[in-house]
Amino acid sequence: MPLKLKEKSVLSFIRRLGGLAGLAIVAFSLLGGGGFQKAMALETDAKAAILIDATTGAVLFEKNADTPYPPSSMSKMLTVYLVFQRLKDGRLSLDDKFQVSKYAWKKGGSKMFVEVGKEVAVKDLLRGIIVQSGNDASIVLAEGLAGSEEAFASEMNAEAEKLGLTNSVLKNATGWPAEGQHMSARDIATVALRTIKDFPDYYSYYGEKEFTFSGIRQTNRNPLLYGTQGVDGLKTGHTEAIGYGLASSAIRDGRRLLLVVNGLPSVRARAQESRRILEWGFREFNNYELFKAGEEVDKARVWLGMENTVPLVIEEGLVLTIPRKSRREMQISVAYNEPVPAPVAEGADIARLKIQIPGEEVREVPLLAGKNVERLGFFGRVGAAMRYLLWGASH
Repeated sequence: MPLKLKEKSVLSFIRRLGGLAGLAIVAFSLLGGGGFQKAMALETDAKAAILIDATTGAVLFEKNADTPYPPSSMSKMLTVYLVFQRLKDGRLSLDDKFQVSKYAWKKGGSKMFVEVGKEVAVKDLLRGIIVQSGNDASIVLAEGLAGSEEAFASEMNAEAEKLGLTNSVLKNATGWPAEGQHMSARDIATVALRTIKDFPDYYSYYGEKEFTFSGIRQTNRNPLLYGTQGVDGLKTGHTEAIGYGLASSAIRDGRRLLLVVNGLPSVRARAQESRRILEWGFREFNNYELFKAGEEVDKARVWLGMENTVPLVIEEGLVLTIPRKSRREMQISVAYNEPVPAPVAEGADIARLKIQIPGEEVREVPLLAGKNVERLGFFGRVGAAMRYLLWGASH
């Protein structure tokens, strides 16, 4: 019997779209692609920007997201990432101490005001970097962990490659201007996202609003920590070459958005623009759960099998980030070559779940056979063939 492509609508599932149920999901785009820019235009004065849903990886907005720019102190997040790695795997303790070199003590720019020759605990140095954006603290840790800031920068570049950063070159641990040093907004967002996901036990450092060291009290420079709902990190930055930048993240009702902006003209513009884009993202988009992991989506008719149908199941739960206004216009269908010839092995990839959102390309997710279906014996196959010839495919 010849096979034909069958596409069946499953629009009834749209009624089930509700809250986000978990993190074991199919993510269509992890920090890649054009997102929803064409469908929902947004403008910004930032030279570069990217807004991401941290759960699904959907890019809600981007502008020059892959253009390399001076990262300023936002690159300190990669310095901190390497410290968090060592803390997590036990190579480092928060109570370990490193001695302050004259080079670290003399470094200009933002400081936590360490004293040359003194030993400072890792837990204080981390706060010195995250809360106070201390260049001195960054160098103390870099020298303590790798022997020199240059050697630590080599480790940063090696880790950048592992993280999949494609437009990043690091020359130091501080983000201090250096020839050839750059990061794209997407790469900065990747470091921020991996920090949140890989180190939940340490990420809370980024939400601390103040830190006092050597009798000097300093407040966190992230303006969104003060009064913007749900914001719990991450890092500011500024250089004369590019202007003001901020990597920020906020969580509301279990949904986290992550934003990177770079190249704004003032501290005030950095705060206002970051707040405006985050609010836009929460207002215009939402996450909708379509199916749970292992759930049956549909049934496919089987040809010459011990059973007439086989369930089509989705391997992982499926959560989509889509514009709120597109929810009712979304179309969902199942496509496969009908009928599926027996035998069918459980777990075989035999169908596609197709999702069409207005203004976007069709997205496809594999559907697997939910059980084994054995082939009929010789006489069973003869009988099935006779029935098909006499009465057609419906019998």
